[in-house]
Amino acid sequence: MFNSHDFFLKRFNAHLKETSRYLRYIFNGHIAFAMLFLVSALAYFYQQWLTTLPENFPTSWVMGIVLGIIVSYSPVRTLLKEPDLVFLITAEHKMGAYFRNALIYSFVIQLYMVVIVFAAFGPLYFATFPDRTGGTYWLTLAVVLIFKLWNLMANWWMLKVRDNAIRYTDQVARVFLNIAVLYFLVSGEMLLAGITTIMFIIVFLYDLTLSRRQAGLAWELLVEKDSHRMQSFYRFANMFTDVPHLKNRIKPRHGLVSIIERNISFERKHTYDYLYRITFLRGGDYLSMYIRLIVIGGLFIYFIPSFWMKIVFALLFLYMSSFQMMTLYQHHRTIIWLDLYPVEIEHRRSALLKWLFQLAFLQLFIFSIIFLFIQAYLGFAITLGAGLVFTYGFINGYVKQKLA
Repeated sequence: MFNSHDFFLKRFNAHLKETSRYLRYIFNGHIAFAMLFLVSALAYFYQQWLTTLPENFPTSWVMGIVLGIIVSYSPVRTLLKEPDLVFLITAEHKMGAYFRNALIYSFVIQLYMVVIVFAAFGPLYFATFPDRTGGTYWLTLAVVLIFKLWNLMANWWMLKVRDNAIRYTDQVARVFLNIAVLYFLVSGEMLLAGITTIMFIIVFLYDLTLSRRQAGLAWELLVEKDSHRMQSFYRFANMFTDVPHLKNRIKPRHGLVSIIERNISFERKHTYDYLYRITFLRGGDYLSMYIRLIVIGGLFIYFIPSFWMKIVFALLFLYMSSFQMMTLYQHHRTIIWLDLYPVEIEHRRSALLKWLFQLAFLQLFIFSIIFLFIQAYLGFAITLGAGLVFTYGFINGYVKQKLA
């Protein structure tokens, strides 16, 4: 006899085993050190900033918006796979325990983000409202957890609705209501917080009513959502190790490709120059990851007050970008054509090393320009010089050794 509770436990154990294997590679020594340094530096400058906190700082708005987005983003992890569309759809009436466990699992794994954000907002909250007690802050946390659970249930009900427009409208409405409730709660406007809570409950009950009108579960939608989340995890893990389950997405980006193609000579020795540049632009998330690290690193350089920490963060983000772009070398590992190319392996390695150096130099140039923009001319010279030395040593030392 089919037992959906036992089936979920088997599916959960397999999922946990698979993700933990990749997490060991993600949080290796290099990344763990970079993250530890980043968190320590942020905590130090956060405390320094709180000592000069402006009286009119919009703490209520900041906390309301951030917490509202966090409680709104409450995806349901069903752990379903494509074969389930054939083998489980006929047992939908027996899947109650399975989806109950999936909801519990989804709620628990999302608590870590709530805890981290609340721990980070604590000093800001009490610096802005010194007359409030810890009990008030714990009450806010309890409200956030309740809204997190409500949004998770609403998202589950809306997954039964096949109309994308209805789901999108409902999501937008709940986001604004979540932000409004938490803004009024943090600012101490309890009456307005109560009114907006009632409005949210009306939407919440409407979602329940709408889901009950549906004929059954939208299995295709459930599998699609879970597959997209796993592919996002695989793409991130692929930055650190080989992921055979990854389905690479190809994006056209004709404009960028045409610019790159003009500067590559049509010769056999430049085969991999073309391949790695096109892969960087069109395959996976390399380009978006590269841009995100430049933007985040630039914001750190601009806003951090310490002169030397600006330089350290510039080198740190330079290292993180170069380290993650190394996986370009293994991107086409499952394609046999690369082994058939009449091109020496040394050309393949040198092509990647040259491209990584060019990417690092562009990132270093942008970081150096930020120093000029804030009129830190000494920082510009030091960052540019130290960055060139670091890039040359890291790419021609560590990266070259790894490729060999």
